[in-house]
Amino acid sequence: MSVQEAVIGRPQRAKGSGRLSVKRSDGKSRIETLFQEGCAKIRLPDTFDDTLEAVLINTSGGLTGGDRISWAVEAEANTDVTVTTQACEKVYKASEGAAEVEAVLRAGEGARLSWLPQETILFDYGHLNRRLDVDLATDAEFVGVEAVILGRTAMGELVNTGLFRDRWRIRRAGRLIHAEDARLDGAVNDIASLAPVLAGNLAFATLLYCGPSGEVLLPKIRAVLGDADAGASQWDGKLIVRIAAADGQRLRKILSPVISLLRNGAALPKVWNT
Repeated sequence: MSVQEAVIGRPQRAKGSGRLSVKRSDGKSRIETLFQEGCAKIRLPDTFDDTLEAVLINTSGGLTGGDRISWAVEAEANTDVTVTTQACEKVYKASEGAAEVEAVLRAGEGARLSWLPQETILFDYGHLNRRLDVDLATDAEFVGVEAVILGRTAMGELVNTGLFRDRWRIRRAGRLIHAEDARLDGAVNDIASLAPVLAGNLAFATLLYCGPSGEVLLPKIRAVLGDADAGASQWDGKLIVRIAAADGQRLRKILSPVISLLRNGAALPKVWNT
């Protein structure tokens, strides 16, 4: 913070950057490089197989306007890496600007990369711009999820005004295979109440699977979804699942078994249950 900013009382903003690369060594996925700076921390809990799990932590305790966090993860050839977060990320009221979160992921030949952050909770007047960029080798496998909850419904909270932007770009061997942009801007609760948007639901998630098993997984996932406000589609080597629910608890009840199916029955990271 400059002297001038301090004089006029401009609040200090959180900044953080974390980078992790994982290599195959002695039959296991092991750390190649690890870097963390500012409020971004990465912890690596013990695993008892050939996989590696990384837990991302924002030590600032949440996000508000002007905060900046970036993550970069590379799963090198033939590794198996799961990335999650210590807790739900909270986006608080912004006095000015928007919080910016960027994740850049790469998976090498024969690698499997799972991007499984816990839910993002948007508070009233919260502003968030989020970006996810994924580069996959020809035969890499990817599972990704992003889930959002509009206010803490158990506390009777609503997001009357806010901003949420989410941009995904997924490439395989340099070719763009998936692109999407989501935006809720302004009267978020009113927008969410519209039938073509969330039909009054306050929690939603998008899951993406890129790999060879999409066609086999599709009927299994549709069976799990049942009559929920959800749908699944599969084409061109990718499978997409979209889920909406009345609140975060109901969303997770549907989300958890779907994630497990996409990961060949693997359990969710332990931090999801704490």
